[in-house]
Amino acid sequence: ATIVKHLSGNMLSRWTNFLIEDGEKNWRNRDSEFENNIKSKEEMLEVWEKGWTVFFEALNQIQEETWQKEITIRGEKHSVLDAVLRQLAHYPYHVGQIIYIAKMLKNDDWKTLSIPRNQSQEFNIEMLKRQNAEEIQQNSSPVCYAKSDEVRDEFKN
Repeated sequence: ATIVKHLSGNMLSRWTNFLIEDGEKNWRNRDSEFENNIKSKEEMLEVWEKGWTVFFEALNQIQEETWQKEITIRGEKHSVLDAVLRQLAHYPYHVGQIIYIAKMLKNDDWKTLSIPRNQSQEFNIEMLKRQNAEEIQQNSSPVCYAKSDEVRDEFKN
């Protein structure tokens, strides 16, 4: 939950009013993001969703002419494009940590997020069949590829 709290805190700070305010907000208490005080799964999911919602709302504000606009993070100047790329390097790092911890906790009960164990060969054959028969479906989501055949049904929206 601590990593989720940190990710969300970062997203809220970076992307709230990002075109007109510095990305490191005065109201952010980064150190408190590392205190383990989330009490329930529901609370953790609420924190998770809040951060991602702000991030995606910010991305939806970006127009073609906005990408080269200059913004600041901790007083350091960045183009919007560079700021987005910077965060797209940061977020997967922490999501990877979350997945690694989940795998350790679940051990043999871990269910893969994509192609099930020992089914790679079958999956590849099936994908090749589809490719020959029709156009492969494009992924729909930049975060979880919700409509992708590589994502197991129970993890789809």
